[in-house]
Amino acid sequence: MPRKATSVDPVLDLERFLPYRLSILSNTISQAIAGVYGDRFNLNVTQWRVIAVLGRYPDLSAVDVAERTKMDKVAISRAVNDLIAGGRLNRSIDKSDRRRSVLSLSEHGWEVYREIAPLALACEARLKSALTATEREALERILDKLTTAGVGLLLTGEDLGMPVRS
Repeated sequence: MPRKATSVDPVLDLERFLPYRLSILSNTISQAIAGVYGDRFNLNVTQWRVIAVLGRYPDLSAVDVAERTKMDKVAISRAVNDLIAGGRLNRSIDKSDRRRSVLSLSEHGWEVYREIAPLALACEARLKSALTATEREALERILDKLTTAGVGLLLTGEDLGMPVRS
């Protein structure tokens, strides 16, 4: 029989827990944008993120893409392989390091990027329109602060009495 929570158990109120709320918001927005391009271009969220990153930062490795998106390397690898098979990405050998392969958008990939990027920007503008100019500026500062300082502290877990992650 499952154990029930008691009054001495810590209460994790997910509806107010910041990481959970950020995850829900991110997933909701990603799914909404994916609804715009998913069927039309036969892309999933991971594939679009690969295209978006390579549209902004060409000639990255799959590992570099995974690091930029903070997504699972296996998911990125699968998306990259699907995009190559679909003619949307090219893979070549890095001229300065022959052990490293680099990815770039093919002409077909650029066509997709040029069509979806304005849609993504329009979705962002619509989302930001719910905020005042002051709120948008504050949100940018807060996100920057959490991304650089807060996340760096949380990733080690050292101050929480957890084993240090390398």
